[in-house]
Amino acid sequence: MVAPSIVGSVTESDAPEDSAESPESTVADHPRKRPLWREILILVVVALVLSVVIQNFVGRIFLIPSESMEPTLHGCTGCTGDKILVDRISYRFGDPQPGDVVVFKGPESWNDEYRSIRSDNSVVRALQGLGSIVGLVPPDENDLVKRVVAVGGQTVQCLSEDEGLRVNGKPLTEPYVDERIPGNGIPCQGMYFGPVTVPDGNLWVMGDNRAHSKDSRFHLEDEHGTVPIDNVIGKVQLIVLPFSRWGTVSSFDPQ
Repeated sequence: MVAPSIVGSVTESDAPEDSAESPESTVADHPRKRPLWREILILVVVALVLSVVIQNFVGRIFLIPSESMEPTLHGCTGCTGDKILVDRISYRFGDPQPGDVVVFKGPESWNDEYRSIRSDNSVVRALQGLGSIVGLVPPDENDLVKRVVAVGGQTVQCLSEDEGLRVNGKPLTEPYVDERIPGNGIPCQGMYFGPVTVPDGNLWVMGDNRAHSKDSRFHLEDEHGTVPIDNVIGKVQLIVLPFSRWGTVSSFDPQ
C-alpha cells in the first residue's frame, strides 16, 4: 500500500528531533533592537513636536517684565516677575470679554519702545529663532498683557466730571485697581479722554496699575487706542511662578 502524501506541511513525527532553528525563525523570535542613541533621538523629536503643538495651539508660558498689572501680576522693580500660563484655546470658541486678562501682540504704534531680544550674530539669531518655535526662547515680538475694559460697539470714557472710568455711560466696579499705589487714587489718574467707541473686532485694554500703564489711553491716534482681536494670543489663566504666588487669574466683569 502506498502511504498518502502530505503537501505543504510537516507533521510532528516527520520533523527531525534535534533540528536547528532556521534563520527565519530566529529573526522572528528575536527582533533586532534599535540602538540606544536612536531611541533617545526619537524621544527628543517627539518631545519637540509636542512642544511646538502645545506652545502654538494649547498654552504658553510668558514672563511679566513690567509693573503695569500690579497687584494682579507681579512685575514691579525689585520683585520677581510672574510667569503666567496663557490659554490659547478659549478664544477659538469665543471672543475676549470685559474683565479678561489677555496677552496680545502690540500693534505697530505700540512698539516704539520695543527693542529686539535677538543676538546680532546671525548664527545665534537663527538658533534663537528655532528655540522660539519650540518654546525654549521668547518670541521676538512686543507681547503685552492688559485687562479688557470694553469690546466692539461699546463706548469708553473718563472725563474730568467723571469719578472714574465709564463704559456706555455707566461707572465701572474695579476691585483689581489698588488705590494704595501712588497715583491710582486720583480719578482717571488725571488723564481724561473720550468718549471713544470701540470698533467692531477690537478691544479697549488697560493695565490694573493705571498710574503706571501705557495702554489704550496713550494710542488714541491708532484705531482709537484699541487692539484688534486678531492680535490676541490668549487668555491669562494661571500664575505658575514663583510658587509663592501660584494661583488663578480671575476675569472680573467690571460692568
